[in-house]
Amino acid sequence: MTLKIRLITLALAAVGIGGTFAWAQHSHEHGDAKAVQITGQVVDIACFVGHNSSGEKHAKCAESCARAGNPLAIFDGKEIYVSISMDHGNPNTKLMPFIEKKVKVTGAVLEKGGLKGIKIEKVEIAQ
Repeated sequence: MTLKIRLITLALAAVGIGGTFAWAQHSHEHGDAKAVQITGQVVDIACFVGHNSSGEKHAKCAESCARAGNPLAIFDGKEIYVSISMDHGNPNTKLMPFIEKKVKVTGAVLEKGGLKGIKIEKVEIAQ
């Protein structure tokens, strides 16, 4: 191996290790989050906000929108709580089985700039 290749390899390794260390040290504390339990309908934001579509007849469309990357949220009749992920995962994952169904969600609510987000701990069908 030439010296140039060794130096490039060493530099890339250092960047990778440094990036991993920085990511591991990144805080994901919830600071001023409020622990809550919300009951509402799981909706896809694009259709719900864009053209007021929701309900069982809309479930297949909502699933397609969520799989395409549109966020899912819980609508409690007054407020919309967008599902957020604090672990760099897909925020829709926990809500996908419950699209357009009434659920009871336990989690932490975070608010910023008028947006209400919920970091979901538990989801179950509401009675």
